[in-house]
Amino acid sequence: MHKLAVNMLEGIQQGLQRQTLDSCSKWAEHCRIMGTPFPGPWTFDHHPWLRAMHDADDPECVGQKAAQLGYTEVGLNRTFFMIDIKKVSTLYVLPTKTPDASDFSASRFDAALEGSTYLRDMFTDVKNVGHKRSGPVNLYIRGSRSRAGLKSIPAGLIIFDELDEMIQENIPLAQERQSGQIFQQIWYISTPTVDGYGINVLFLKSSQEEFFFKCPSCSRQTRLIFPECLVITSEDADDPKIKNSYLICKECKQCLPHKAKQHWLKNGIWVPKYTNKMLRGFHINQLYSPTVDPYKLAISYYRAQTNPADEQEFYNSKLGLAHIAKDAKITDQDILNCICNYVNDIFEEGLITIGIDQGKWLHYIVQKWIQRELLVAPDINMGSLGKILSIGKCLHFEELESLLNKYQPSMTVIDSQPERRKAYEFAQKYWGYVKLCYYGHSINGKQINEGKDDMEQCVTVDRTSWLDLSLGRIRNKTTQLPINTPIEFRNHVKNLIRVPGKDKFNNPTSSYLNIGYDHYAHALNLSEIALTLSAGIGQSLDMKSPR
Repeated sequence: MHKLAVNMLEGIQQGLQRQTLDSCSKWAEHCRIMGTPFPGPWTFDHHPWLRAMHDADDPECVGQKAAQLGYTEVGLNRTFFMIDIKKVSTLYVLPTKTPDASDFSASRFDAALEGSTYLRDMFTDVKNVGHKRSGPVNLYIRGSRSRAGLKSIPAGLIIFDELDEMIQENIPLAQERQSGQIFQQIWYISTPTVDGYGINVLFLKSSQEEFFFKCPSCSRQTRLIFPECLVITSEDADDPKIKNSYLICKECKQCLPHKAKQHWLKNGIWVPKYTNKMLRGFHINQLYSPTVDPYKLAISYYRAQTNPADEQEFYNSKLGLAHIAKDAKITDQDILNCICNYVNDIFEEGLITIGIDQGKWLHYIVQKWIQRELLVAPDINMGSLGKILSIGKCLHFEELESLLNKYQPSMTVIDSQPERRKAYEFAQKYWGYVKLCYYGHSINGKQINEGKDDMEQCVTVDRTSWLDLSLGRIRNKTTQLPINTPIEFRNHVKNLIRVPGKDKFNNPTSSYLNIGYDHYAHALNLSEIALTLSAGIGQSLDMKSPR
């Protein structure tokens, strides 16, 4: 047969074949070749819950998950399917450009192409880490931290992978990339962190579907949940008998063999908690995983009992649940315990500091400090009791002058962003009595790094260490609050949640996540920092002669 005729025949066959790939799940089974741990053509045998996710065409889909359960492969297969069959450009967003987007491009995208001739033939340009071209259709891979990188990208499909690790304020900017597109779908995928943050906010607004299956013993529809479905066969993580731990049906209490999961999960279905939601949401935990033995979950559970970081990891990465550890946030009762019989915006003399946090408003806290008698403390903060005299906000820097004139503070610390120029001019006017504050990443504990030369009015501190101290005062009742403390202040200090974790060397760390506005919490924190700085001054500001 003539070569031209052969090429025409092959083209016709490919066209007919492509017409049969009318769903993402069919496309994946035909076109994806996988590596370890399940090498060969893509199959849903080991992850049956992924089939319905592949074929979900809802405008917005939410995947709240435990770790390593195939959700990223859903995002990748949806990307390939939409580019290949639907000719829809895609924006794939990861937390950072480096290493997240770079690693994804190399380890996921390039690896998929290496395993499949079909995929290699799809793309004409793959050299650019952040931009892959398939004819007239494009795949953009971006980090969430760069606003510039999220602009001017037309995309019908957007996938946010590990949403909780992203800059939340930049997510709407990426969503706008769909404006003007005929086909529009967004996937939000993430392991959760704390209640009311990131993926958990979206999941609670969704259909909240769970994966049900027929128990091989009692034939009832059921699902795997902790602790009802995990039998732990030892009393501690070091007992060898823990390896005998196993899964059970919560209905009939019979064993569900781990090695036979692909058989008794095969015909499972997603069951929604709500049927009237616009968002479609999927949740699954590691009890379903074909690669995580039940005893490994048992070990993780025991470790979670003694280590806050392991506790957070167990709920987030093993169970796929948002979790707030005990004492990780200020409660209403903590605030109530600090309320005293005086009103907001009173005047008292003494050692006064002011903290100011910038935003749309300038939120401020005026605080009086009282030295505790007969207390030997290593620093002025630990040896002082706080009394909040005034909680308020104003729109303009000029209004702050009357505040300083009234209270004559020994030190005022103001957030350096976003209006750095105005804040710097304000600090220049009251030279030596107003400092600009930056939160830094290379500062240890309560260390305060003061700037030099033209940065003399600036200080850099560790955000977490100082928030531990300032918010800790509310928890341990070493500060007083007025009886009419504003509701806004109460909400702001409750919106910061301390999340434990580990660094790359497995050392314990922590950081604060905000689940809402937190300006007053940071104003309180800046007032605490001002106390330490005031110790080197020893006098109050003479407002009659500002610089």
